[in-house]
Amino acid sequence: MKLSIIVPIYNVAPYLRKCVDSLLTQDISDYEIILVDDGSTDDSGLIADEIVKEAMGNGQWAIDNESNRPMLRVIHQANAGLSAARNTGIASAQGKYILFVDSDDYLQPNVLGALMEQVERDNLDVLRFDYQNVRQTEAGEYEVFQPNKYPHQVDTCREVVDGETYLDERMGYACYACQFVINRELTGTFTPGIHYEDTEWLPRMMLAAKRVNSTSIVVYNYLVRQGSITQAEGNKEKLRKNVKDFLFVIESLSKQMTKHPNCQWLQRMISSMAVGVLTRVAMSFYDERKEYIHRLQELNVFPVVIADQGKTYARRAWIINLLGVRVYCWLMKWR
Repeated sequence: MKLSIIVPIYNVAPYLRKCVDSLLTQDISDYEIILVDDGSTDDSGLIADEIVKEAMGNGQWAIDNESNRPMLRVIHQANAGLSAARNTGIASAQGKYILFVDSDDYLQPNVLGALMEQVERDNLDVLRFDYQNVRQTEAGEYEVFQPNKYPHQVDTCREVVDGETYLDERMGYACYACQFVINRELTGTFTPGIHYEDTEWLPRMMLAAKRVNSTSIVVYNYLVRQGSITQAEGNKEKLRKNVKDFLFVIESLSKQMTKHPNCQWLQRMISSMAVGVLTRVAMSFYDERKEYIHRLQELNVFPVVIADQGKTYARRAWIINLLGVRVYCWLMKWR
């Protein structure tokens, strides 16, 4: 089997059918769709079961080779989070390659054929494709309202390179697991229980890859909506959890740098996240700043790298390096 598509599901009843329909209307046949219901408390699990029965007739792994319909399966598990749901899908996957699709997003029609053709032609470990942001109108229609979030970092090169070269020269800061076709042997697993799991996972996967390339094809539609994980309300406890997860990811990236000391992408990402930690701490719980500053000093993140991440980041990094972290936190407190 060529491809396994893994779809983690949690409380997305209004969006699930559109997602799965987009996976069933593709121009390849040798693939499977693994729906992982992560303990949904709405009707998502029931809808997933219904979709399988409607598409496959009996809800099993069987495939109708005459109609070239993909294999489709639902796995139900107790709620354990996005990373754990993806890991369940990875463990169950039979395809040579893996593609992640979040259950409130959807693919463009008939795009997988071109992706798999390039993967096989160039004998790739990883293929990165483009995406666009969409939103739902009041009438329930979907519209594109913003292309790739990082248009200045769209990779237009078509040369096959190793994973470290790709990270340093072509990756940018868009760390989305759903933007890749990946050789299953290199996929690894996601760390459960943290936000920014894609950022922690991405370099582990990429640094193991020997042949990486890109395509400019817009494959993925990312639905921006209230209530998703990345759009959660920013109360203090959630912000504190986000900061602790930032620190966890920084520590993980620092450990990866011991094996890849010349990886500029790791250096830039560590610095970017460190500036993010200081900014959030200063603006939301300034009185706790010493604890976080001390932890960042232990992780040896200073001086931070002044990377190509916009004028705001460059200015903040400059202040931290020139005036120090305590002055920076004081300045940010009064913003």
